[in-house]
Amino acid sequence: ANLFARIAQLRDGLGRLPWRLLPSLTAIQPLIVGENDAAVALANALWERGLWVPAIRPPTVPKGTARLRISVSAAHTEDDIARLIDTLKELA
Repeated sequence: ANLFARIAQLRDGLGRLPWRLLPSLTAIQPLIVGENDAAVALANALWERGLWVPAIRPPTVPKGTARLRISVSAAHTEDDIARLIDTLKELA
């Protein structure tokens, strides 16, 4: 139940960003950024703020759909997800 609550929290919190979440009800939440450099820069900026969210780029995904692979777990707290949401909003 906690995992699904955290996924819902994340999805609700990221609705107004310039990047889009792919439809997913799983613990893996792909955030489409687009270009490789932008995805890597965003992943690096999150890392510098203590958040590990890797960038996934071609050839793993189609060209032009580089993304962040947000992995949510039942161990994440409401505050953990809020911190990620707030940081992504700041970086947007």
